[in-house]
Amino acid sequence: MGSTSLLHLLCLVIALVSVSVVQAEDAYKYYTWTVTYGTLSPLGTPQQVILINGQFPGPRLDLVTNDNVILNLINKLDEPFLLTWYGSMNGIKQRKNSWQDGVLGTNCPIPPNSNYTYKFQAKDQIGTYTYFPSTQLHKASGGFGGLNVYHRSVIPIPYPNPDGDFTLLIGDWYKTNHKALRQTLDSGKPLAFPDGLLINGQAHSSFTANQGKTYMFRISNVGLSTSINFRIQGHALKLVEVEGSHVVQNLYDSLDVHVGQSVAVLVTLNQPPKDYYIVASTRFTETPLTTTAVLHYSNSFSSALGPVPAAPVDKYDYDWSMKQARTYRWNLTANAARPNPQGSFHYGKITPTKVIKLANSAPLINGKLRYAVNSVSYLNPDTPLKLADYFNIPGIFSVNLLQSSPSYGPGYIGTSVLPTSLHDFIENNENTMQSWHLDGYDFWVIGYGFGQWTDASRKTYNLEDALTRHTAQVYPKSWTAILVSLDNQGMWNLRSAIWERQYLGQQFYLRVWNAQRSLANEYDIPNNVLLCGKAVGHHP
Repeated sequence: MGSTSLLHLLCLVIALVSVSVVQAEDAYKYYTWTVTYGTLSPLGTPQQVILINGQFPGPRLDLVTNDNVILNLINKLDEPFLLTWYGSMNGIKQRKNSWQDGVLGTNCPIPPNSNYTYKFQAKDQIGTYTYFPSTQLHKASGGFGGLNVYHRSVIPIPYPNPDGDFTLLIGDWYKTNHKALRQTLDSGKPLAFPDGLLINGQAHSSFTANQGKTYMFRISNVGLSTSINFRIQGHALKLVEVEGSHVVQNLYDSLDVHVGQSVAVLVTLNQPPKDYYIVASTRFTETPLTTTAVLHYSNSFSSALGPVPAAPVDKYDYDWSMKQARTYRWNLTANAARPNPQGSFHYGKITPTKVIKLANSAPLINGKLRYAVNSVSYLNPDTPLKLADYFNIPGIFSVNLLQSSPSYGPGYIGTSVLPTSLHDFIENNENTMQSWHLDGYDFWVIGYGFGQWTDASRKTYNLEDALTRHTAQVYPKSWTAILVSLDNQGMWNLRSAIWERQYLGQQFYLRVWNAQRSLANEYDIPNNVLLCGKAVGHHP
């Protein structure tokens, strides 16, 4: 089932270890979030959704660099639940605490009528991110929200402070309950096409701003499967930030935002005072889905008029989208969350030492659809891998299942972990429209190309000003190359951001390991750690 594709991993040895020291002036922010079910009608039909503190989407988490977050999450659902965080803790610049990662390979899920307190620091990650449920298909019912990290006053940003700030969570949506969707996948069938698109949980919304002012629009694709194109009628989009990277500030009429990705644009309200369409539509789908919102000038007395701005070119023109992606460049002179420029670390001058090739496929296993990496379709064990590793519990995962090159043999189910050493780098090649996410890290997206990846493809790499981000798209019958510095010890999830694919096994874990257990490499196990599976009875 499905076509085969390649995911290339390039490991380069570097020596960058930093210890995060919490300074006395760093603020502490305390939150209590309660997760419940509720009934709403996002697409006009009443359905069960997941609420956080009664909100859908969940509360926006606005932080400042170096803020320490203490977040108590209370689970009132009838199923175990976890939140994971895109960004805020990701990054080549900051050691993320894998104990707080919020995925089943590192954390026990929060049982019903129980709670867990997350503790993390938003560091070195000025930018636009999201959080969402990592368990089951809860994301299909909600539980997601915006997560924005702002700069400290002592750290400049490479653009004037905007006059306002809007967060737009855009994604595909099903009218079907997440449990019914899960049953479809468990039966070995693919999900149907989504029923519609939402912006901030609504089919129709409005954003009010003042003529002559400039506003930041933070756009995140929180959907399950489809790329979206974003545009605002009559207004240029100045791209300024992508998932924590300040970028060269090019102007665009529209932007493709793929599943799991986030971008920030500046929009100046320099048009006559009236209302204008904000448009999001699916890309590369046989049946296009479109949703609109309204940019309302505060002095407007006229509704949005005229045709809704069309999506760019043919819906299957991947070349247009790839060319746009190549224009995303790191702003080498801009500061990150620290005084040194983003480009002060010269990733392109490191010599490659080894290549690992991984193939993704969609095999039938026991008559049911699964997705696999190097023929291994990942299955979450009852005991999180991180706990099994820490307590030396045998038989939970294997570091021998995932081979360093694909055999293209029949698929099989297993709990696969790729062993790596602390201080290493990563490359990608996929055969259908894909998004790939790596927990715990940002990576440099150094190249895109059509056809099969070869050694000669390296000649096309951008080794000067490629931007870093946490989720990379891969176009059909094409390759995408990334480099990542494995300077963050822990157990980290590399997965498809297409929810159907990761749910059915297109994921695995990187064990970034060092024999020396040290706070210089990794935080200690938290004293409030949840224990489950074979870890029950062990003590930190």
